[in-house]
Order: sequence, then C-alpha cells, then structure tokens
Amino acid sequence: MKCLFTLALILQLIVSVGCKTPAKEMKKPPNILIAIADDHSYPHTGIYGFAETQTPAFDFVAQNGVLFHNAFVAAPQCSPSRAAILTGKNIWELEEAGTHASNFPKKFKVFTEVLAEQGYFVGYTGKPWGPGNWKISGRKENPVGKQYNRHQLESPPTSGIRANNYVKNFKDFFSQKEQGTPFVFWYGAFEPHRVYEYQTGVKAGKNIDAVAVPDFLPDTEVVRNDLLDYILEIEHFDDHLLQMIRFLEEQGELDNTFILVTADNGMPFPYAKANVQEFGTHVPLAIRMPKGVKAKEVYDPVSMIDLAPTLMDLVGVPQAMTTRGKSLLPVLTLKEHPPHRNYVLTGRERHTHARPDNLGYPARAIRTQSFLYVHHFMPDRWPQGNPVPKNPENDKRSRVKGFKDLYPGYHDVDPSPSKDVIMGMEDSFYFELAFAKRPQEQLYDIKNDPYCTQNIVSLPEYKQLVDKLKQQLMTDLTEQGDPRVLDNPVFDSYPRYSSMRNFSGFHQKGEYNTRFEK
Repeated sequence: MKCLFTLALILQLIVSVGCKTPAKEMKKPPNILIAIADDHSYPHTGIYGFAETQTPAFDFVAQNGVLFHNAFVAAPQCSPSRAAILTGKNIWELEEAGTHASNFPKKFKVFTEVLAEQGYFVGYTGKPWGPGNWKISGRKENPVGKQYNRHQLESPPTSGIRANNYVKNFKDFFSQKEQGTPFVFWYGAFEPHRVYEYQTGVKAGKNIDAVAVPDFLPDTEVVRNDLLDYILEIEHFDDHLLQMIRFLEEQGELDNTFILVTADNGMPFPYAKANVQEFGTHVPLAIRMPKGVKAKEVYDPVSMIDLAPTLMDLVGVPQAMTTRGKSLLPVLTLKEHPPHRNYVLTGRERHTHARPDNLGYPARAIRTQSFLYVHHFMPDRWPQGNPVPKNPENDKRSRVKGFKDLYPGYHDVDPSPSKDVIMGMEDSFYFELAFAKRPQEQLYDIKNDPYCTQNIVSLPEYKQLVDKLKQQLMTDLTEQGDPRVLDNPVFDSYPRYSSMRNFSGFHQKGEYNTRFEK
C-alpha cells in the first residue's frame, strides 16, 4: 500500500508539471498605445476621404483593425472629455471633473490606475488630462500617469506647432520599462489645437481649391486657409504616431500592441468645439487589436466612455472598474458582432470664463445613427459666451499672426481667422449658427444635414421622434443622477483654475461660487 501511494504521488507530480504551460508559451499581456489628438473632428483623416489630408498612421490602424464612423466623445471640451475617457463615466457623473478646467476628484478611479495595479508600466507624453488642477484633489500624479516630456524638437514645422518631440519621449518611456513588462502609453498631441501659423498649409503645397468647407463656415479664402492650416497640424500628430508604430515594429512589439487613435473633441472652429452639435462631439476613431484583424468598418454609435471597459476586458479584469461604458471587445474580435449601441449621450457645461458670474452653458444631447436631439437647459444664456463691448482689456490673447481678436466676446470660440470672418458677418446665417441664442430643443437629420444647419424640431412629422428621444434622454439623465435634471445648479459652483476674464459678478480663480452650491 505504501508503494502504491508513493507511485500515485509521483504520477500526480508528473501530470501537474506536464500540464504547466512553459513560460515562453504563456500568453503575453498586450501593450496599449492610446493616441489622442487635441481638437480634431470626424471625418478629417485620409481614409475617411477628407480632401488634402494625409494620415498614413491613422489609415494603417484602420486598415489593420476597425474603422468607426459614429464615434462620439462625452463632451466637446478637453478636460471633461478626457475625464470621461479615463473613468468610463458621463460628465454629469463626475462632479468637478465634468466641467472644463476644474479639478478631478480622487474618488473617481481611472483605467491607468487599474492597469498599473495589473503590472503595467504607465506613462504619457504631450497633453494628459487637462486643463485643470489634479493636485488639489490629493492625486500624486496626473490621472494619465507619469510624464515623459523632456525631449523637444530643435525646429518645429511651424510657429503654431508645439516643440514636443513626442516620438523621442515615447522611446524614452519605452527604454525605462523592464523587459517583458507590458505598457500603457498615452500619446496626447497638442495638435491640431490652436494657434496656427496662417497660410502654412498652402506653403506646404496643399491645394486651397480642393479643401472641403463645412456648410456652417463661409466659403472664403481666409476660411480655406484656416482649414488647410488645421489639416497640417493633424498631419503632424499623425506623423509622430507613424514613427511610434515603426518603432514598435522594430522592437518586435507591434503585433502585441492594442492601438487606439481618436481625439478629445471637435475642431477649434465656430459651431464645432464647445458645441454638442456634430462637429463638436463626432471624432475619428480607429482601433487595431494585437496581431491585427481583418479590416472592417462599424457604423454603430460608439461612445469614448466605452474605452475603459474595453481595456478592462482586454486585460481580463472586467469588474475592476464601475463604468457607464460598454466594452467594444465583441465589435473588435467578432466577424459578426451584435449591435453595440442604439444611441450615445453627450453634454457640456462651462467652457471658458465667458459669462458674468462664471456661469456655464448646460446642454445635453442624444445621438442615434440618424438623428441628433439637443436640449438646452438655459436657453436664455448665450451658447458661446456673452457678447461684450470692444475693449482690449477683455482679451489680450490675440495670438494669430496677421489677425487680431477684433471682436471680443463669445469667448467659448477660440480666436481665429474663421471666427473673425464670421464676426464680421453679423446678420448672416453663419453668425446665427455660431453665436446667437438657441431654442430649448433642436433636432437634426444627420443623414441629410450632417453639418446641423437646419433645426427641424418644430416640424409636425418629427413630433413623435422628438418626444421619444427627449423621453429617452431625460430618463437616462435622471437614472444617472444628472444634477441639471434634478434642478441642482451645482455645476455653476465649481471652481475654474485657468485664466479668468473681467466679467461682472463672481470671477475668483480657483474658488467655489457658493451661490450655486446645493
């Protein structure tokens, strides 16, 4: 019996050792590269067919992965959009982080923290979460991770392009990780955020007659030049990404890297950035899985709050974060995937200090594959900031070479040649779209009106659809505890840590406006 027991034990050890997978055959955790442009609208990439735009890196990711046609950020502004991406939550769930240039409460977990806990080496170059104050909430570093920003370009291509050497900083990051350790790297370009050096697009050889002008902008030579300058900065972002992809290939890491390319919000033009209309929230998106997949295109609505749960699924910890997002893994891995979403929600609060008392402009929207319904909670407010008398003291930040901010006011729109053109057309259709007060409700037929120029909310044939979309929007906002739906003005109390203007009423930088606390 003793011999039999010994024999059984030996056999058990042999079986258990034989069942172990050799270390070299164990599945290697995937690397993660997230590339986020600053102020870049759909469809302004080469593969989407936007004229005069060359984006070989974005196109490579799309051709070796999944190209999305209906991807939306949670907010049309930098910091709330980035907070939503990091947490997988909508902006109305994020307290101060849900508005622009405020702070980021530590209680909200971000996917970089989870990945670090899973053994990932985490870092970023360029623009992380921001603008805002992450230190005041007790965080030890920016929610995106440790910065790698010490390398600069000797000679930036234009005076408007930042000197950051994103590629060299990525290589610096890569050299500091231990061999075999997976990484998550946030490449946050400052481009194509303004300012632009005027006419650099034409000087680079781009055809001013070929560029497509969106219907919400006047078709003038100045606007066309402005668009070409914007495109040139998109290409700068893309070129650095292409070099990163080539470096990963050289290191033998490309086939084990998840790559996502997108933007934080739409283009910095009137009626785009800082608007929940189409060109403020609709962004490019392409994702390549490790080893790539057969290219496909997806038209289902997708929200950028879906990234966090996707990454949790990718690394095998789906319960590590509580998010409002929905994992994209079925879309990315299955040849025939079930419908991802029927609609997405977007919203905005304060952008810049553009009104008395530092008030924001609260709006929420629901976007299906075909329609966009917008609800403005305070239609008596100016959507892009108050008009103010001409006074050089109100805005000294005119930075566009050859153009001054001749028309101060409407400060939620970045100073630009295009803004100046429209501000000089005060009685025009373009001025009305960009700056005028808006009705409480708007509805747009995106397939027939992709630029959101015709509000059809009052047409009787759309009444049933308006009622349905409004009910769905308000139901979701109520369930998610949106303060605006609950008649709570707390968003107007949150501090702003960026510059303040000389508007009347409350304008104390970095302080809470207790008048609106509830």
